[in-house]
Amino acid sequence: MDTERLAVIEAGLGRAAEALGDITAPVMAEFYDRFPDARASFAHHMPDNPASLEAEMVGNTLYYVMTWFEKPIDARIAFDSSVPHHRVALAVPPDWYRGFIEAFLDVVEPAAVASTADRAVWQTLREALVGLVERNRLV
Repeated sequence: MDTERLAVIEAGLGRAAEALGDITAPVMAEFYDRFPDARASFAHHMPDNPASLEAEMVGNTLYYVMTWFEKPIDARIAFDSSVPHHRVALAVPPDWYRGFIEAFLDVVEPAAVASTADRAVWQTLREALVGLVERNRLV
């Protein structure tokens, strides 16, 4: 476990929570801005309540952000099964996974980062999570 970087992420998430409140709407707006076709996919996969699926995706991403430096194996296992499954079974391209992570971080990171050292930790986290998508792109 990387306690120093975990502490940076936890402190940053605390700052972001205070500054932003519920991040679901801004993350989804950023994501849909980049991937407008994804809105129809969310509605297709959860027709009765796409907002529930949106909140679940934000929550899942938050979980991986919160735990990456504590137990990265959880994210590796999840991404190794989820990215290929969603690509094949649900026609969700890996670029949407990557884009979702990036949209999440682009919303949260500015409020979370308090120093240059913090920025480096957040960049390491970004590279790690995006890297999980990239390694599963063609699986």
